[in-house]
Amino acid sequence: MGTIRVCKDPLKPSTSPITSSTSLTETVNGSHQFKISGYSLSKGMGIGKYIASDTFIVGGYAWAVYFYPDGKSAEDNSTYVSLFIALASEGTDVRALFELTLMDQSGKERHKVHTHFGRALESGPYALKYRGSMWGYKRFFKRTLLETSDYLKDDCLSIRCCVGVVKSHTEAPKTYSIAVPPSDIGKHFGKLLEGGIDTDVNFEVDEEKFAAHKLVLATRSPVFRAQLFGPLKDQNTQCIKVEDMEAPVFKTLLHFIYWDALPDMEEFMGLSSKGASTLMAQHLLAAADRYALERLKLLCEAKLCEDVAINTVATTLALAEQHHCFQLKNVCLKFVALPENLKAVMQTDGYEYLEESCPSVLTELLHYVAKNNEKSFIASGYGSETLLDGSDGNGRRVKQRMH
Repeated sequence: MGTIRVCKDPLKPSTSPITSSTSLTETVNGSHQFKISGYSLSKGMGIGKYIASDTFIVGGYAWAVYFYPDGKSAEDNSTYVSLFIALASEGTDVRALFELTLMDQSGKERHKVHTHFGRALESGPYALKYRGSMWGYKRFFKRTLLETSDYLKDDCLSIRCCVGVVKSHTEAPKTYSIAVPPSDIGKHFGKLLEGGIDTDVNFEVDEEKFAAHKLVLATRSPVFRAQLFGPLKDQNTQCIKVEDMEAPVFKTLLHFIYWDALPDMEEFMGLSSKGASTLMAQHLLAAADRYALERLKLLCEAKLCEDVAINTVATTLALAEQHHCFQLKNVCLKFVALPENLKAVMQTDGYEYLEESCPSVLTELLHYVAKNNEKSFIASGYGSETLLDGSDGNGRRVKQRMH
């Protein structure tokens, strides 16, 4: 008997599944508020000279606002103030929407707005070709009108800049999925500590005792591993005394070792004030460094960074220096070096402690103070250095500042 072979008809459509995808083009938006104090002092700095905002990040690119008190173009003879937004980082053909708003400071909400947002654009979003490219207005506002308007109050102007960077990405249909909850291993280890089951080591801290598990401690901390299992391990694990640490700090340390998270200090320790919480974070930072708990150390740094204040910053700076917390140290130095903070910080007890314990930090502080003074001079518009020395949307390249 012969074999019958069935051949596919090449003219018939394939029965393979049809796939699909969608390309989405949208804007990543961000805004920056730029306040110009001492407007009258900036007048007369010269045509083409500007005051620049700090850089800010939107859509992965750095941007800056440029205000020209005497105008940008010589042909306008200082009749107008000019306002621009500039690309301040490397980029090629960065497409974006912009909005520049001069804020009405009378409360009447009559802002002066120039915007790309919310309206049809014949040629699409604006494209910036390279670092230093600008978009804005040479004749943003007549100076005589500006100086008698509600936009100028107490010799200050307030400018809001919005940037929407155009981004495209392709999405495929999502398949069915089953939600998986986050890991809760910390909760199980936490219950192990709370239950006190099969503990095999005890610590005495400031006359208070804590029971724990050697294997858990050794797994989490190389210092505990050496203390409990190393060649020079403690022989009496029924009572290991911990010196130079307060009981609440050690209790919080143990909580982190088991839970891998910090507790709610208000509930856990009854701390109700921000000052008490900051003090605990300072002590816990030292404890984390002592037991080589790097994640806990970073959590404490983050907490102290958020809580930097006049009355605590000097002590935090000393701790950052002593325990090699370089990010926290830089935050503290910048805060103390601000002219409005420096004098007040120098009058605190913490500053006296900083002078005694970390005199080398004072040299670094002087460097930051000098740097701030230099920035203030340049930002006033009277310095000879510039970040961008002219260009606009017509494609003229802007020079970068030399350091």
